[in-house]
Amino acid sequence: MKIYVASIPFRTSEDDLRSAFENYGDVSSVRIIKDRETQRSRGFGFVEMDNDSDAQSAIDGLNGSEFQGRELVVNEARPREEQPGRNRF
Repeated sequence: MKIYVASIPFRTSEDDLRSAFENYGDVSSVRIIKDRETQRSRGFGFVEMDNDSDAQSAIDGLNGSEFQGRELVVNEARPREEQPGRNRF
């Protein structure tokens, strides 16, 4: 299951985020989204867990929890929607 994580503190590393989710099960990947020009965190990212019940436990346990001074928003990722007026090549 792919999990969307928002309100990530800008100083958080992918290893920090992985550690938080590993308390609920095996994590297959972690990606914090960064600005293309500055390479600074944009404050959100994605975590993938192979076991759906572990992923749901992580969502239930971490959504609204305090993490490095901020309250995380954690839910199942939805498929990306194409935005009108944007051409992808």
